[in-house]
Amino acid sequence: MNEESTGAVAVLVPAAGQGTRLGGARKQFRSLGGQPLLVQTLRIFEAHEQVQYLLVAAPKETIAPLENELHGAGLDKLVAVVPGGQTRQASVRAALSVVPEEVSVILVHDAVRPFVEPDHIAQVIATVRIEGAASLAVPVADTLRMAVGSHFGETIPRESLYRMQTPQGFRRDWFEAAHELAIQQGFFATDDVELVQRLGKNIRIVPGSPQNVKITTPADWAFALRLWNEGTEEKGR
Repeated sequence: MNEESTGAVAVLVPAAGQGTRLGGARKQFRSLGGQPLLVQTLRIFEAHEQVQYLLVAAPKETIAPLENELHGAGLDKLVAVVPGGQTRQASVRAALSVVPEEVSVILVHDAVRPFVEPDHIAQVIATVRIEGAASLAVPVADTLRMAVGSHFGETIPRESLYRMQTPQGFRRDWFEAAHELAIQQGFFATDDVELVQRLGKNIRIVPGSPQNVKITTPADWAFALRLWNEGTEEKGR
């Protein structure tokens, strides 16, 4: 039995972004259900039996009060809140640098995806232990077309297109090697799947859910509030 099939799981949560598209306060600190959005997201992993460690990268000026707040919210798996970087990739790398030694599986999850299903987290972990890398994703449902100036151009076949979600999961050694290669080459990606693909590794698709939304725009926030209220009403029945 190899290390990846038995080692601990750590979740890295980059939460240092400005959240400018939503407007107002940083979106990861907005209140959802009476708690900051970041807290609600972390609680999903805190309650997950297959996750042992949580690590957060946050704005430098928030580190001390945020760490106190997260521990006060009952996030006992939290082992570090580190200063984030100028990019998401830099923030993930900062959190990766303090991952406990016994961790062999790394998950990266967006701070503003509070509706990921525990079963989907488990499926990503299980797939990483077998194949080395996996990510949640959902097929594109809309018709896609290129633009030619201000007019529509070629239609893009959507059958093989996916919208990426998180968590994205990786063997630790692959993940560390991918970030090291990115530093050497000065390469920046929009997600960690692309970094690991540059090592020549295959990443398994794990079907996600349309409800696992990344809260980015005012429309996303309205959807999140509705989804949260519906879930609260369902639990109260």
